[in-house]
Amino acid sequence: MTTLLIAEHDNKILNEANKKAMDAATKIGEEVHILVAGKDCSAIAEEAAKIAGVSKVLLCDNPTYEKHMAESYADLVVEVSSDYNAILTTASTTGKNFMPRVAALLDIPQISEIINVIDSSTFERPIYAGNAIQTVKTISDKKVITVRAPSFQAAGDQDPATVENIQNSEDKNLSEYISEELTKSDRPELTAAKIIISGGRGMQNGENFVLLEGVADKLGAALGASRAAVDAGFVPNDYQVGQTGKVVAPELYIAVGISGAIQHLAGMKDSKVIVAINKDEEAPIFQVADYGLVADLFKAIPDLNAALG
Repeated sequence: MTTLLIAEHDNKILNEANKKAMDAATKIGEEVHILVAGKDCSAIAEEAAKIAGVSKVLLCDNPTYEKHMAESYADLVVEVSSDYNAILTTASTTGKNFMPRVAALLDIPQISEIINVIDSSTFERPIYAGNAIQTVKTISDKKVITVRAPSFQAAGDQDPATVENIQNSEDKNLSEYISEELTKSDRPELTAAKIIISGGRGMQNGENFVLLEGVADKLGAALGASRAAVDAGFVPNDYQVGQTGKVVAPELYIAVGISGAIQHLAGMKDSKVIVAINKDEEAPIFQVADYGLVADLFKAIPDLNAALG
């Protein structure tokens, strides 16, 4: 059985989530290939070739795939799909965009956001905001799967595998890239960060998030937020951690002023160590926290900042 992993990248940096998706890929298929498609991304392909478990990297270096548009990306995946029993990618914004189209074009069901591989046809995935785990067994000869990367262990490194250049067919021009507005930050990206400090409604306003920024800078942490904080306009949407935001599993997650609604817990409860700071001792967040501090965050966070030097 041969598995194809579609690499997540921005044409400059290979996302660390690919190494965790590789863990899932190797459990599904005996041989794993990685597809790298983008513009001027040969360096990405060379980096992908060093991920332990990959036997070959397919490189399609073409401006058509620079912005990872779902229509052109899906067409390319379908073109190369005949040689593979399973097609995987991370359950990122990009993966969630193009993989359903791949499944539709191949006329097979997609299995979304798996968190465990039982065997090559049986998988586990969370449902009901993570309160239940569904076991899915597929009878399809070919599988289209998105992987919840934080649930898997990152693969190591190996001697570089072979990189093979491939050509694409003519672009059907079904969509056109217009523009994008991205939030730029020197802090780690949420889904790749080892430490995350998140604020909730208890922060009271967006200006108070500067308290968390001081701690984040000293810890080298990413900054996150609950949906309540995002909906209140305290911080931008891309800060949101939760069922309808980003799913994370860092080594350390610090929840400040977050009550712990079920939707938020679904996005962070797999974190290795969870620390909660909340003045309400009955807050649900304490039920999943490894360490809890019942305190006023406006005193606790400055104290923590001072303690960090």
